[in-house]
Amino acid sequence: MTTTEPALPLALEWVTAPASWSLDGDDVLTVTAAPRTDLFTDPLDGTRRQDAALALTVPPEGDWQWSARVRAGLRDAWDAGALLVHADDDHWAKLTFEQAPDGTPAVFSVVTRGRSDDAVAAPVAVDALWLRISRTGERFAFHSSEDGEKWSLVRQFTLGAPVPVRVGLGAQSPVGEGCRAAFDALRLTPTPLAHLFDGR
Repeated sequence: MTTTEPALPLALEWVTAPASWSLDGDDVLTVTAAPRTDLFTDPLDGTRRQDAALALTVPPEGDWQWSARVRAGLRDAWDAGALLVHADDDHWAKLTFEQAPDGTPAVFSVVTRGRSDDAVAAPVAVDALWLRISRTGERFAFHSSEDGEKWSLVRQFTLGAPVPVRVGLGAQSPVGEGCRAAFDALRLTPTPLAHLFDGR
């Protein structure tokens, strides 16, 4: 007897499969990253890690917004659930709900143009965090929110990518034994970002 896996929402497709995943009746996508998996290109020596769980889909033409509420079982440094924009292996960016090395949950972001940079935006004191990526022309904007209503700008940037982008989500556990991240309220809409700094 064969079983059929449920389809991922929003036509997402696994680029790198997780250790496991499930989709429950409330449209909560739970993704478990395998131990010691990451998506990062070292800014010093260019060492590339591309084994984090990663699912991508094609966004609408023009401007769009991609958002979700993320819960993550943060146990070890850099465990995270993420939203991503991805053009190719050298041009991508991620916005994460992540465990800082000191044990504090925080908003992190990474922008990769050949090599990665990373930045910590702010610590958070909630167990579920809203993340959003917006495209405005050639610019992308990362925002986070504790309630899904009031958004804070994390950063704005361009990828300089020579090819169209895809968007998606992922989970990672670079030094740990695995990380389970749950994503709900996934939205991918052809909605322009009205205000960059207040996130509306």
